Amino acid sequence: MNLKPENLIAIVDSREQTPFDLSPLKMEVGSLPTGDYSVKGLEHCVAFERKSLGDLLGCIGYNRERFERELQRLKAYESRGVIVEASWSELAEGRWHSKIKANAAVGSVLSWQEGGVPFLFAGSPKEAAYITARLLWFAANRRFKELKALSTFSCEQS
Repeated sequence: MNLKPENLIAIVDSREQTPFDLSPLKMEVGSLPTGDYSVKGLEHCVAFERKSLGDLLGCIGYNRERFERELQRLKAYESRGVIVEASWSELAEGRWHSKIKANAAVGSVLSWQEGGVPFLFAGSPKEAAYITARLLWFAANRRFKELKALSTFSCEQS
């Protein structure tokens, strides 16, 4: 038996204002301890955080301490990452209205990434949704293959 994307249930954190469309995955709203997106049954080992470029700049600036605590929690997850709805060049070029300089933004992201949390720059919200759905499916499919049956589908090692 193979795990099919349409049989997977993505959990969207209840604090998400405008959730991604993760089709063909099914979606449920729930309360996640960390991140904005996970997989039902894997909420404690799969977590992906979503950021627009503006949100990311806020996390580099005035919300840095809160965001760094979030990143610290993400490190405990087997499958984790921050999916940014912008391109790397948008970050590096620094064409925004903020006190944050491009080199500071790039340095922060690279430092966090080197510290163990992957950042994926998707280019657009549509591409970010696509990447998020695929990452959730790959994480669940890997776990499914490791455990060989849905009855033991969890974050625990076999």
